[in-house]
Amino acid sequence: MTTERYPTSRPAVVTCGLPYANGSLHLGHLLTTLSGDAFARALETLGQRTAFVCGSDMHGTPIAVNAHENDETPAAFAQRYHEEFAGTFPRFDVEFDHYGHTHDETNVETTRDFVTSWIDNDHVYEKEIKVAWDPEAGQPLPDRYVEGTCPYCGEQARGDECDEGCQRHLEPGEIEDPVSSITGNPAEYHERTHKFFEVSEFADYLTDFLDRVEGTSNAQNQPREWIESGLQDWCITRDLDWGIDYPDDADGDGDTEKSDDLVLYVWVDAPIEYISSTKQYTERVGSEVYDWEQPWKESGEIVHVIGRDIIQHHAIFWPAMLDGAGYTEPRAIMASGFVTLGGKGFSTSRNRAVWADEYLDEGFHPDLLRYYLATNGGFQQDVDFSWEKFRDRVNTELVGTLGNFVYRSLLFAARNYGGAPDATVSEEVDSRIAEAVADFEAAINDYSIRKAGNAAIDLAAFGNEYIQRNEPWKLTDDDPERAEQVIYDCVQLSKALAVLFQPVAPDTCDRLWSQLGEAGDVADATVDVAREAPQGAFDEPDELFEKIEAERVDELNAKLEQRVEEATADDADEDDEPMTNESTADEDAQPAALEPIVEDRISFEEFQDIDLRVGEIVEAEPVDGADKLAKLQVDIGVEVRQLVAGIKQLHDLEELPGTRAIIVANLEEAELFGVESNGMLLAAGDEADILTTHGDSVPGTRVQ
Repeated sequence: MTTERYPTSRPAVVTCGLPYANGSLHLGHLLTTLSGDAFARALETLGQRTAFVCGSDMHGTPIAVNAHENDETPAAFAQRYHEEFAGTFPRFDVEFDHYGHTHDETNVETTRDFVTSWIDNDHVYEKEIKVAWDPEAGQPLPDRYVEGTCPYCGEQARGDECDEGCQRHLEPGEIEDPVSSITGNPAEYHERTHKFFEVSEFADYLTDFLDRVEGTSNAQNQPREWIESGLQDWCITRDLDWGIDYPDDADGDGDTEKSDDLVLYVWVDAPIEYISSTKQYTERVGSEVYDWEQPWKESGEIVHVIGRDIIQHHAIFWPAMLDGAGYTEPRAIMASGFVTLGGKGFSTSRNRAVWADEYLDEGFHPDLLRYYLATNGGFQQDVDFSWEKFRDRVNTELVGTLGNFVYRSLLFAARNYGGAPDATVSEEVDSRIAEAVADFEAAINDYSIRKAGNAAIDLAAFGNEYIQRNEPWKLTDDDPERAEQVIYDCVQLSKALAVLFQPVAPDTCDRLWSQLGEAGDVADATVDVAREAPQGAFDEPDELFEKIEAERVDELNAKLEQRVEEATADDADEDDEPMTNESTADEDAQPAALEPIVEDRISFEEFQDIDLRVGEIVEAEPVDGADKLAKLQVDIGVEVRQLVAGIKQLHDLEELPGTRAIIVANLEEAELFGVESNGMLLAAGDEADILTTHGDSVPGTRVQ
């Protein structure tokens, strides 16, 4: 691994989390896939040789369970969804260099080679453990066949992970109060012999790895806590018929044979598919074009784009797996937040989701969603989806900023000059394009797709300001030479936009490239092309984006809200909680429902770590394009801090300067809607009642 800036001379591999072949794709699945595609394209735009690979996750208990319920074999069930995925991703312009699946021959072979290497290197041992057992069905209950209580946080959990609570991986036998998901009966624990990978032996290596790995901070920091609390060895086998057979070197003579009753845990073979897909890419194009061994066994730039729910698998288990088998480690791990509806995660079983096919069937262009998801706030933050928010960003940033500038510029150029006028780029515009290219390069080296997208949007905003300031329509008669210069600059800016925005919106930028009369494919253009002279002649352009009308969004939002309400009702029914009929309730008679007090207490020492300060709001202005966010300049005595707070619609921003409020001064820096926030404003309730001081405490006073 290296810390050299991109592009490097070594080949890169970009992967995204494997979609599970257990149901159709929704927008939550697409977040990491679209982001991974954008990042891989961006690396290539920088000139980095890159392979973008992924595959369908075909194994595990959920597939076995659902296949049985559908009267299908697990192989046929999973293959059906794999083929659906392979057909859906191209409709969103996701271009994998190879898209495989974990049950193909290459991955089976590669996985067995991995495990054999661990055995040969004494990283695997066997141990008697407690395995959940269904006494009525007379069978073991691995992973999703059993549910119960997480021993670490007390939340409802699946057999192999606390999906609703702390997100920790759970070993067999750890889950408390186990219940069979087959019969609903209380489960028993039986003793069984299983194979374990000695993750604990890699603790020092993993500590050093986390000091080296790049990407998002959550992928670096969360695993440190797991290491500090003590790593547990990892059970890598399951009592299951569906999966890759465990290659047991039973005779000690080097021959690997099938273990009759054990298959490998799904999280063993799943990440190995990254390697297998890269192998298959090499098999297709030849090692002279791309040699899979260079990044995986020698030196390369391996970047994983995943959801935060699988950080432990990618930042703990996977590096240990690679090191134990003699492979290279990832350079970076980018862990995203979740896509939510009404603050709740997508749920396939409850139809609480916006489906990938549904989005396309509504007639929306894939680039709109690519932009919305890949550039929405900080990558680690959740995206609470609504059609209204989607419309606002599309209309403001894509239609109003980028699309408006390009269309008015190219239309004027085509009608008056038949394309780019006979001129050269001005120093001002060339310098501004160079700045945008530098911002793009910095963003990718900072693993920020949002910043990369903003480099183009900000450049388009400059273009709008530039053409409006210079008014070439007034110059054509009075100063035709100056008019030509201005319009040439605008065409040059449009060409730069096509190059820089292509990773996020590939089809749109391909159309823009054609409208400019440029030869070849914009996807093959590197950042240096952004400053090369336009080709010259072109016809009148078409508009790149269409405005989304309010009536259209009202219709879509109504459907979505109904779906969320139905899912919420289902949740309440499952929890046996009564529903409140808000339409008939006497609001004056009853106080607002209050959240219960958190039962877990913190120590006084922990509380002292929170640095609460009095801050005086100096300036307050809305964040462009955001519904709720305001940007505040707050004087905290020793300095003026910039904060972002969700108070835009609830307060008159012009009246806030002079207000003395309480802020959290030692909160980790964040980016909200592209704006840096260095602290947190405290406010109460749904109306965001700002917590202010009663007396005359000066800015910077500590709250104790």
